[in-house]
Amino acid sequence: MSWKKYFTPVPTGTNAEGSYSPFSGYNGGMQPGPATKNYNSHLPDVYVGSPNRVERYGQYNTMDSDSEVNAALDILAEFCTQKNDNNGTNFAISFKQKATNSETTILQKYLQQWCKLNKFETRMFRLIRNAFKYGDQIFVRDPETKKLYHVDAANLTKIIVNESEGKTPEQYIIKDFNLNFGELVATTPHQTNGQINNGGMGSYQSASAGKGHIGGRSGSQAGTRWSREESEIAVDAKHVVHLSMSEGLDNNYPFGNSLLETIFKVYKQKELLEDAIIIYRVQRAPERRVFYVDVGNMPSHLAMQFVERVKTEIHQRRIPSQSGGGTNVIDSSYNPLSINEDYFFPQTAEGRGSKVETLPGGTNLGEIDDLRYFTNKLVRGLRIPSSYLPTGAEDASSQYNDGRVGTAYIQELRFNTYCERLQGMLIEEFDTEFKKYLLEKGMNVDTSMFDLVFQPPQNFAAYRQSEVDNARVPTYTQMSAIPYISNRFALKRFLGMTEEEIAENERLWREENDENLETPPTDAAGEMRGGGISGAGMDADLGGMEDEDASVPSEDGGEATPPDTTTGTDLGGGTPTTDQTV
Repeated sequence: MSWKKYFTPVPTGTNAEGSYSPFSGYNGGMQPGPATKNYNSHLPDVYVGSPNRVERYGQYNTMDSDSEVNAALDILAEFCTQKNDNNGTNFAISFKQKATNSETTILQKYLQQWCKLNKFETRMFRLIRNAFKYGDQIFVRDPETKKLYHVDAANLTKIIVNESEGKTPEQYIIKDFNLNFGELVATTPHQTNGQINNGGMGSYQSASAGKGHIGGRSGSQAGTRWSREESEIAVDAKHVVHLSMSEGLDNNYPFGNSLLETIFKVYKQKELLEDAIIIYRVQRAPERRVFYVDVGNMPSHLAMQFVERVKTEIHQRRIPSQSGGGTNVIDSSYNPLSINEDYFFPQTAEGRGSKVETLPGGTNLGEIDDLRYFTNKLVRGLRIPSSYLPTGAEDASSQYNDGRVGTAYIQELRFNTYCERLQGMLIEEFDTEFKKYLLEKGMNVDTSMFDLVFQPPQNFAAYRQSEVDNARVPTYTQMSAIPYISNRFALKRFLGMTEEEIAENERLWREENDENLETPPTDAAGEMRGGGISGAGMDADLGGMEDEDASVPSEDGGEATPPDTTTGTDLGGGTPTTDQTV
């Protein structure tokens, strides 16, 4: 092949520099050979995702407790998991080529069986929602029953990839895995000296089949029975179904990116503002009373003592109590300045004395424009139309809006496109898994003739088509009345119908009106009609003629008198002597 000229084979065998290994690229003296120096890749062999990937999962759970974020994730998951009315699942089969009725029926039945096996009717909403929330969803397929078992994404510690094939995952290192189930899917970990992303250089060493860890010693030590490395197991990638919110163009691949990552900063700002609003309203909302206590000309130290005594008398209420073992005592309890109590202070003749004034509470306590701003910013970060998430109590009384009016129509269109893009990230794994299920069940069908797709996000296209039709039909009705415009041209120009749609419409119209249609004349019949003879023959033409009444005289310009067949002369209007039979 032509590409071989660009590669140079690595020599192996005994020579002055030792024996080179085509795998490790190191010679006998453990010096890097050409296999390492010339062909060593800078791509890592082991991927663990972002440095704080597992910690992020906990933050995403906290963000999910927020009402706006929770509602936004529900809306996204609901739009992306619409149910197909034809088969009762969340999927549809898109054929690339013409399929027979039997093939379509069989595929629909197998699709229903596959969805029922994995309980997608009840799990699909939460499955897609968690994929949007965490960015990853991991399932391990049972080799015997072909059933998918969910694995917590936090238990996936690392992924070993084959960088020579475009970062294709080969093994998934999972901790706290079911040991009985692990015996069916476990494999021996790879011995790799490649890089580890976000972890520097290291080697993946194994202690036993299916177990291993990054760096350090893999042998078991005293007191390490429940260590993290001992609880890990290497699962072959062919048994793993990994739903990843990534196209493979970022540094975290094969791990996905959560949709909440883009709004993390806005969420923290909104959370801080909400706490500040609550603290301000609790501290500043109540009214305060200011007591002006007249101390006369007392010295400063005596004045403060007098003020404290007045304060104590106001804040404490002295009531009798029998808690003293049968003896009535005076109990001092706290008095929270009830609004039903009055205050009495002495006042001199000059008008001097103590008084009480009211200090008003904080102002603008009902203004939440700043909080509304951050809430709307958070919602826009998730591409949710503002009409779907009311941000105030007054929005609850708004009329129903289906998104077909004004700028809301544009927001609906963008949101619909965004949901379709999210579906495209996840449908590939479902399509591959369903085709594997068909092959393992012995289904004799070409899997390249169809693709498994999600249902379109909510019936927004029907709204759009309805609006377009309502605008086109009146225009077509007016233009079709003009005799100079072809009906076929009007269908294409003013109704937007394609040639295929026009042909289909004509076919269906003929089927519906077949009983009322007469057989159109053929070309031969048309030519005979031009010569005065119909295609049905002369007898049919004569049979359709009416007998002329002999009592009615012929008018001028009528039929001429037939000639005498014997002599060939005109009879001149006399009575014919011989009957004429034609």
